This record gives sequence, structure tokens and C-alpha cells, in this order.
Amino acid sequence: MSLLEVSDVHVHFASPGGIVRALDGVSLKVEKGQIVAVVGESGCGKTTLARAVLGLQPLNEGRIELSGADVRGTRRGIAEKVGMVWQDPFASLDPRWKVGRSVLEPARIVGKRGDAKAIFEEVGLSADLVVRYPHQLSGGQRQRVAIGRALCLKPPLIICDEPTAALDLSIRAQILNLLKDVQQDLGCSFLYISHDLTTVRFLADRVAVMYLGRIVEEGPTEAIFSDPRHPYTKALLDSAPSIEKLMQLPEPPAGEIPDPRTHFTACRYEGRCPKGDEHCRAVDPSVTVEGDRSFYCFHPFP
Repeated sequence: MSLLEVSDVHVHFASPGGIVRALDGVSLKVEKGQIVAVVGESGCGKTTLARAVLGLQPLNEGRIELSGADVRGTRRGIAEKVGMVWQDPFASLDPRWKVGRSVLEPARIVGKRGDAKAIFEEVGLSADLVVRYPHQLSGGQRQRVAIGRALCLKPPLIICDEPTAALDLSIRAQILNLLKDVQQDLGCSFLYISHDLTTVRFLADRVAVMYLGRIVEEGPTEAIFSDPRHPYTKALLDSAPSIEKLMQLPEPPAGEIPDPRTHFTACRYEGRCPKGDEHCRAVDPSVTVEGDRSFYCFHPFP
């Protein structure tokens, strides 16, 4: 049994011009002790997926199981099953609370006691900082506090939503090393959401690539990076900065991003795909499974 199993999940939002299908048939598994990264452009549905796993976002269709139990709305016990690290550590910590109180909030919710100083030491912070307020800490220290809060109850799953996006480069490396150490020490699983492909390659065991509400390719990290099958995955990797492409801007994919209110009945990437044809414009591709990876495409790269 998988630790987390997301099965054909749909999440819709009403908008003035129609329905936005933020999640449009998403399926994903996270096994025990595994780090699974979800990558894609802004607006593809990554954060909506995280909110759905936390029970903060109602589902229109589909099912989410965490440790074998259905996730249906917010419940007190879910704090013991999943911890959350949000993108902006300043916005996610109550400015009126000392950070020691914030770290212990999950324990308070479920009626347990915790040791803030011990948690601070686990995430590489001085125990003396428990009496500080968020504005008295640096960005990196605040994110370590947020990670400590997620670890408070030692949940089997931790979700990280762009945990290094608000930090400078040197602090990012420290936070990534901390996450890797936490995973190795506690044996917990991570659902790591990011658009930073460099951090994903360093951290993740598996990668799921999202485009307009659907996972279009999923597989082991090195296989995805070295041999992408879906044209969108290849375009995403080609756009990532590297030493080889220093001072060079990548060519953007052809065409325009479709209106998010579009109800797709065929391939959603066809209008930007160099391999798109009449069949792609008429039929929605079903999943193709090759060993331990999968993709949705009629004309994958070899």
C-alpha cells in the first residue's frame, strides 16, 4: 500500500468566463521513504494538488488516500499524518507568536506536548531562538522554523511547496541539504513541489511533470532528466539554466498557452507541440507505461 495515493482527482473553480479545471484527472503515488517532485509552469495545478492532499481543497471527482484513509476535508488527526512547508516562511508564520509557539502548534492541535528547543536543534537552529518573533529571524532561519513545525509530530509525509523560492542561492543549498538529512534520518516521504529543476534533480527520487491540470509524464528522476519522452517535459528541461547555456535564452515553445477555462477533449499540448498532428487535435492520449515510467503522448521522443 502506498503512503499517498491520488486517484483521478478533479478540482474545478468557477470563473466569470467558465470553469477552470485546476486538476483534471491527476493520479500520483508516493511510497514510504520516497521523495516525489511535482514540476511545471506556474498555474499548472501544483499548489492545488498540495491543498487537496491536506484536505483544504474539496474534490469534484476522484479520491485521495493517505496511509490508507480517505482525505475528506480538514480533520484534527491529519496533522499527525502530513506536515506542510509553505513557500513564504514570513507569510506562513504568525507574526504575533514567538517562533517556539509556532513550531509546537501541530502538537497543540492534537493535544500533545512537544519540545521546541529539541526541534530547533534538529533543524540546525540555536535553542535560544525559540523566544524570538518571525521578524527577528533571517529568511533562512524562518524557513528552518517552518520545517521544524512540519516535523513536530514526525508525520510520515511532508509536503514542500516551493520551499526555497523566497531564499537566496546560498541559503537554498542549506535548506535542500537539511531536507535531505531529515528524509534520511526520519525515513519520511516528501511531496516536493517546485519549478526549480536544479533542486528537483538534487533531491527527488521520482518526478511528475504537470501541464494545465494533468500529469503528462512521471518516472525516476534521472530517466526524466536524461531521456524525456513527452514534448512538454523536453521543452521544460531545455528552458532550465545551465553552465552550458550560460548567457543564452532558450527558444520558447511555439504557439500560446491555452485558456485555462478550456475543456480539453484532445491533447492539451498539441497547439505548442512540434510533433502535433490531426490525431492529436482529435483524441486525448491515454497513458503509456514503459517499465517504471509513464507518459501521455502519441508521438513521444525516443
